[in-house]
Amino acid sequence: MREHNTLADLVLLLHFAVVLFNLGGLALVLAGYRRGWRLTRQRGWRVTHLMLVWFIAAQALLGHACPLTLLEDALRVTGPEHIASAEGGFLQRWISHVLYWDLPMWVFGLAYLLFAIAVTITFVKLPAR
Repeated sequence: MREHNTLADLVLLLHFAVVLFNLGGLALVLAGYRRGWRLTRQRGWRVTHLMLVWFIAAQALLGHACPLTLLEDALRVTGPEHIASAEGGFLQRWISHVLYWDLPMWVFGLAYLLFAIAVTITFVKLPAR
C-alpha cells in the first residue's frame, strides 16, 4: 500500500504556486499595466516578483536544484525517484509532470536567465509607483 505524504504534497503545491506567481506575474504586468490595474503598479509586489525570479535564475545558473524541490525530495518516503512516477497520488503525478522536466540543468539556467532579463526589462520600462 502506498504511503501518502501530505507534507511533501503541500510543498509541491507551494512550488506550483511559486511557478504560477512567476509566470503569471509577468503576464499580469504586461496585460494590466496600461489598463491601470493597481496590482501591476504596486512596488512591493513587483520587487518581490523581480527578486524571486532572479533568485531562481541564480540557483539554476549555479547548478543548484530549487530549494523547494530538495525539500519535497527529503519529505518523500521513497526519495526523489518517486516524484512524477505513477506511484504517487493524483496531485503528485499531475503537478509533478508540469514542474519537473528531464532536461539538462543548463537549459533551465538559460531559460530562467532569459525570463529574469524579461522581467527586469518590464520592471524598468513599466515602473512601479
